[in-house]
Amino acid sequence: MIDDLYSARILKLAANLPRAGRLAAPGASAERVSKLCGSKAVVDVVVKDGVVVDYAQDVKACALGQAVAGIVGEHIVGARVEEVELARDQLRAMLKDGGPAPTGRFADLALLEQVKDYPARHASTLVAIEAAAEAARKALERTSTADAA
Repeated sequence: MIDDLYSARILKLAANLPRAGRLAAPGASAERVSKLCGSKAVVDVVVKDGVVVDYAQDVKACALGQAVAGIVGEHIVGARVEEVELARDQLRAMLKDGGPAPTGRFADLALLEQVKDYPARHASTLVAIEAAAEAARKALERTSTADAA
């Protein structure tokens, strides 16, 4: 039953979104929208030496998407860009391919394992972490290009 998806922990994460808002001077930004339901995440990041040093997010999503945003917001500062991308890939594989739950810094994403049984919820569940990974990669590439110049 779909009500099983919305555990107290997921609802708490959804209600208390850390790092909400926008950064005044982001290194890069990214936006993701779920075409199915309209869930939307806009994120800003600052990356230094391959590590996320600042982050903000403006997320308008269902409780599942908000919960992922809550987990990302709690753990992203201090993460290497590759860790963010790995977490995105692990969450996507868990939902779509029955892969193992994410590990490492973003292991809390395992809370969303039951979403795998609800394909219509996958896109909204992924919007925040996909936007975070995209913005982090863009910021890293910009700093690498600036350093090379």
